[in-house]
Amino acid sequence: MTKKERVVLAVELLEKLYPEAVCSLEYTDAFQLLIATRLSAQCTDKRVNMVTPALFAEFPSAEKMATAEPSRVEELIKTCGLYKTKAKDLIEISKKIITDFDGRVPDTIEELTTLSGVGRKTANLVCGDIYKKPAVVTDTHFIRICNRLGFVDTKNPLAVEKAMIKLLPPEKSSDFCHRTVLFGREVCTARKAFCDKCILKDICPKKT
Repeated sequence: MTKKERVVLAVELLEKLYPEAVCSLEYTDAFQLLIATRLSAQCTDKRVNMVTPALFAEFPSAEKMATAEPSRVEELIKTCGLYKTKAKDLIEISKKIITDFDGRVPDTIEELTTLSGVGRKTANLVCGDIYKKPAVVTDTHFIRICNRLGFVDTKNPLAVEKAMIKLLPPEKSSDFCHRTVLFGREVCTARKAFCDKCILKDICPKKT
């Protein structure tokens, strides 16, 4: 079985295990997903979801966030960590969306990564979840599992992204990333791989 065939089989198996593949961050539009993802850096999605309702109630759009007082944004997001840097980024992101993109969250990785604090991981998430484009979100779970399955042999996020975009069916790539996060939390965890209950054990070269 070739590497690409194993990848396709992994996609099919995880699709059966997790038919509802959704981002664990809660949002209602592109702007909110972008902001929530920026907040999630070095912070759990669970914590972000506790913070964003109040944040978005006060600043639901780029237009509102662009005029926010930094101290107020800091107060609302303080429990997410790195709150001063993140507050500055949220306001700068919002201003640039208005001035450079006519108030619309851009739909390409190249444009998204011009926004303050936005890297390829965040850009891929927005492109995949909002604009339904082929996307590979190199979450730590995704990188770990792709290495364990022998799909890649690197922990460099960009190298993993480039390798997996060639192997994954384009229309399945974004959802596969969400499914690997769930799988990585429940089965193939960072601390221990529970190979005895792994649906992918027959295609895994690292099974024990």
